[in-house]
Amino acid sequence: MKKTRLIFAGTPDFAVPSLRALVAAGYDICAVYTQPDRPAKRGQKLQFSAVKQVALDHALNVYQPKSLRCPDVQATLRDWQADALIVVAYGLLLPEAVLATPVHGCINVHGSLLPRWRGAAPIQRALEAGDTETGVTIMQMDKGMDTGAVYAMHSLPIMAQDTSGSLFSKLADLGASALIDTLPLILAKQLIAIPQEHALSTHAAKLTKAEAELTWTLEASLLARQIRSFNPWPGSTLTLNQHTIKIWQALAVANPNPSALPGTWLRLDQDGLLIACGTDALLITHMQFANHPTQAVSTIYRSGPLAELFKWQSCCF
Repeated sequence: MKKTRLIFAGTPDFAVPSLRALVAAGYDICAVYTQPDRPAKRGQKLQFSAVKQVALDHALNVYQPKSLRCPDVQATLRDWQADALIVVAYGLLLPEAVLATPVHGCINVHGSLLPRWRGAAPIQRALEAGDTETGVTIMQMDKGMDTGAVYAMHSLPIMAQDTSGSLFSKLADLGASALIDTLPLILAKQLIAIPQEHALSTHAAKLTKAEAELTWTLEASLLARQIRSFNPWPGSTLTLNQHTIKIWQALAVANPNPSALPGTWLRLDQDGLLIACGTDALLITHMQFANHPTQAVSTIYRSGPLAELFKWQSCCF
């Protein structure tokens, strides 16, 4: 019996469990498409994507076009005569010519419960917004941004301690499981894709480094969610006297001094660093100074740069 031929398109760690699951399930992965190697870290050496490394480990054909709009690239893709193209966080736009190439079209694993959080950062924006659940959607791709009809959705709760990093890991595994369960039914034409309710859609804008600096006039609860959402990237920050401090964990608590201006350092002790916000206060429990590891405030509040900075406790920033 002829094996199902698949093309896989993905780039970051989020896509790796899906690729591994397809290989383990015995599908014929005729080609893997991933974004070009990028310079990374301080040395700016070219680094493989996570998907490329896994593909090479399994001796799969790897292609890294800068765009899929080139006619030659599209011709090569057609030559594979794939039954389906599986897309998981690829990061490049698929033109209509590519969408129409595979027999069963292009099937996407998306990290949200569509139509909520279409776009580049669905996991982070769900956290930032205070959603209580998230999940993955298996969908038929069309020319829109995450607008295709839905084959299946699998949900999971967002826990109080979740960061975007922990949710990425959970959803990557959930997406792989959902893909393996759903793909045979799609290929056998036993599932009908249901159109999305477009009026209910929300947009998950790409994160930027400009969002990292905490804005103290905002509610403490929102700042706490942003810290979780921006962990591990770009990492929330506060700046004082030219010191940039990364904030990794914090809680929204009642403000013991409601008259204090937003940004005022209220208290520094074994519980953490307490800062007044537009509403309530933010208790910072884990932070990181430049060239230092992440530390619990409870272990460093008496000495070092944190105690030195607290001399300016009456100022706002």
